[in-house]
Amino acid sequence: MMNVMTYKGSSARIEYDDDDGILTGRIAGIRDGVGFHGDSVEALREAFHEAVNDYTETCARVGKEPPKPYSGKVMFRVDPDVHRKAALAAELSGKSLYQWAEDFLREAVRGD
Repeated sequence: MMNVMTYKGSSARIEYDDDDGILTGRIAGIRDGVGFHGDSVEALREAFHEAVNDYTETCARVGKEPPKPYSGKVMFRVDPDVHRKAALAAELSGKSLYQWAEDFLREAVRGD
C-alpha cells in the first residue's frame, strides 16, 4: 500500500512520525521542499490542501513558474546483462525496447 495523497494535480508521500505522533507529508515533484503535517488524517488532508494552494499562490505572486510537466525523456544505466535480457524480452513481445520499457513503467505506476 502506498501512502500518497493527491490534490489539484499535486501528490505527496505520507509518513508517520512516531516520535512526535503526527502524520507528515511532502509535496512531490517540486524542488522547494514544501512539507506539511497533521495529527489526524483529516487534519493532514487540510494541511496538504493548504500547502498546495499556498505554493500555487506564492508562485503566482513572485512570478515563478510552477513545475513544468516532465519531458518524457528518461536516461539511465543498467547492468549489461539486464539490458540484454530486456532487449530480448522486448523483441520477443514484438516491441521496441523503448515501448517495452514504457509499458513496463506504466504498469509499475498504475493507480496514479
